Amino acid sequence: MRIIFKLLVFFFIFTNISNADLVKPNSDLKPFEVLMIQLNSLKNNNKPYKDAGIEQAWEFAHPINKMSTGPLERFKKMIYSDSYKILISHENNKIIILKDEPNKLVYKVDVLSKDKKKYYYIWQIEKVKRDGKLKNCWMTTAVSEPIYLGKII
Repeated sequence: MRIIFKLLVFFFIFTNISNADLVKPNSDLKPFEVLMIQLNSLKNNNKPYKDAGIEQAWEFAHPINKMSTGPLERFKKMIYSDSYKILISHENNKIIILKDEPNKLVYKVDVLSKDKKKYYYIWQIEKVKRDGKLKNCWMTTAVSEPIYLGKII
């Protein structure tokens, strides 16, 4: 019983320390920075711990988006699905702005997967309008299904 208790205490301490390292949404971050935080975290998903990248991406999911993709465990399953696992450990990405409005940006994100296949996503980031600690923070409201562009030799 003491061993189980010690393991639980260690788990909670480790989880809290690790989660404290996540970048939190704030109104000083620009939309492109939010996108790069999410992409880089997914690219390095298991650093510093398993699924840290997915947890970081979750931090920047817009509250409205979280209603359909959450809670976190459900979000993780979605990211590991065929449509989004491409983003985990991807090799590189290229970003083009498709739409730039005062409260919404839409990007085309080209991704080279770890198995050398090229895809693109349409990634939408909007400013949170409601009151509260997330007001005026840029957060992801939508990410399309991937469009396959071919294999890189």
